[in-house]
Amino acid sequence: MMDSSQLDFVLVPVGLAVMLGYHLWLLLRIRRRPETTVIGINAINRRIWVRHIMEDPTGKHAVLAVQTMRNSIMASTVLASVAITLSSLVAALMASGAAHGLLSSSTSNPNLVVGAGGDAALAVKFFAILVCFLVAFLLNVQSIRYYSHTGLLVNVPLAAHRRRPARAVVRYVTGTLNRGFYFWSLGVRAYYFSCPVFLWLFGPGSEGASMLEFAGILSPGNA
Repeated sequence: MMDSSQLDFVLVPVGLAVMLGYHLWLLLRIRRRPETTVIGINAINRRIWVRHIMEDPTGKHAVLAVQTMRNSIMASTVLASVAITLSSLVAALMASGAAHGLLSSSTSNPNLVVGAGGDAALAVKFFAILVCFLVAFLLNVQSIRYYSHTGLLVNVPLAAHRRRPARAVVRYVTGTLNRGFYFWSLGVRAYYFSCPVFLWLFGPGSEGASMLEFAGILSPGNA
């Protein structure tokens, strides 16, 4: 029978493989049949929105564009702020050794925690949580960057671009906007991924089950 401390080497890779396989499948579906995914449909609608804003020579939709981009920037700002705050908290726990103290009584009880529970294992688990939040922070900062660029570009009327065709201009602005939303979506997924990693503290079974559950929740809507 497999020792409980060795379950991490089986269940954790299985959970990671499930999430990786799902996202590879989603990436292929977005590239080949974008109209069948939420991400693809949103990208198509953003292209229509950009063209609608830029085709207005009067500038009446400029306020709408600014407010829309401001809302997107605020959403990413909140997520980035929460991510860096949680990263600081986890880093402080790791540096002070309080993380081990919080879980020492749990890891000593085999009925509560299954899997590796030594100092090295706890350090790896908390470091994985820290990486998730840092990645979420960086991705949301990148999304803010592209939103800021889009807020300026989308308010330039197509009529002002005399040397470039309208289709190329719309494609460039849409690409900038979509990159912002892609980074935001990846940042949200980093938050999603932090939940199974956090449950890993209580054993690889919790981590593996939560990975399977997240893949099942996301797949119906191709989120």
